[in-house]
Amino acid sequence: MNTGPAPSGLWRLAAACLLAGLLAACASPAFEHPGAGRADVVARLGTPTRTGPLEGGGERLLYSAQPSGRTVYHLDFDASARLVRVDQVLTLARLQAIPVNQWTVIDVQRAFGPPAIVERVATFDGDVWTYRFLDDFNNPRFAHIHIDRSGVVRQLLFTDELPRGDDARN
Repeated sequence: MNTGPAPSGLWRLAAACLLAGLLAACASPAFEHPGAGRADVVARLGTPTRTGPLEGGGERLLYSAQPSGRTVYHLDFDASARLVRVDQVLTLARLQAIPVNQWTVIDVQRAFGPPAIVERVATFDGDVWTYRFLDDFNNPRFAHIHIDRSGVVRQLLFTDELPRGDDARN
């Protein structure tokens, strides 16, 4: 049985993986600061999930961590392509503020980007868009947005995300 140190190649691989993980953790919309240029932000964060125009000639970049993550960031740029605001928008308050019977699928996409899950249920004639998020106490939750066939939000429900292996699922 070999109890000596691991071969140097294995150590190098482990160090490279650790460094890559640390560098990836640094690239987050939360760490961007007002005044940064759009091109620099995109170079750091990669291609946004979606983009859209803002009043006054500005642009919003939306970065979503769905389906596995629980954040959606809006990065708002002015007409000169300078960052003016960074907001994490996938919050309980913003989700609860969705105006049922007024918002459309376009409004939901513009605000939150693509959902983690799109599914159908027998009791509703339309799609249910599900977003994963953390509530105000950092509890993992689901927001279920019911969108009818005409594209209008008709219902909004919240459920707890149970940990894997929780017997309450049975």
